Order: sequence, then C-alpha cells, then structure tokens
Amino acid sequence: MEWKNAIRVSKLKPDKPKMVNIGLKTLMVVLKNGEYHATDGLCRHMRWPLGLGGKVVDDCITCPLHQTTHNIRDGELVEWSPFPLFPPYGKLVGKMSKKKNLKIYNTRVKDGNLQIKLR
Repeated sequence: MEWKNAIRVSKLKPDKPKMVNIGLKTLMVVLKNGEYHATDGLCRHMRWPLGLGGKVVDDCITCPLHQTTHNIRDGELVEWSPFPLFPPYGKLVGKMSKKKNLKIYNTRVKDGNLQIKLR
C-alpha cells in the first residue's frame, strides 16, 4: 500500500466533489469542513460518477442520478435509490442491485497534493 497523488489541493473547493483517476481506480474527492475525503468514485447503485453533479450536504454525498446517499466519513449507506421524481421507479431499480456501502480511502496533504492511500 502506498500513497498516490490524486489532485492539487488548490483545485478543490469546499463541498464541491471532484473525480480523479489513479491507475484504473476511479475516486471522488471532496473538501468538507477543512477535511479531505476520498471515496469510490462511482455510485454503488448504478455506477454513476458521484463527482459529476453529486451534492455534499451534512457529510453525505448524493448521487445525481437516483439520489442514493452515502456518508463520506465512513461510507455507510444512508438512503438507497429513492428517485424522488418518480418513487415507484426508484423502488424498482433499487431492487436491481444489492445495497452496498462506499469504500473510503485515507487521505493526506503533501507538497500541495492531496494523496490517497490505496489498498
């Protein structure tokens, strides 16, 4: 396990998630309340990129596609595919995949870079 540079910290704005790729791994990084967080970059429901329109509110990232929500501190599932525009659809597609938590990665800042420790 080693630390990898993910993004310059100067490119991160509070509460605005960004997508980064390290090798074949797609991750989402975000600055929230002065802390850097890194999670899987794709929603565990339908594999949608969380950093492309995802919202971070109250330490949770909400997928812009079906509104599945996870906590960015521990990856815990908060809400699974509610799809508020048409709830019956959300229930249907929510049953198509198993409920899963997001993977969380350790972060640190070194030489102006956000680094992520890959497992």
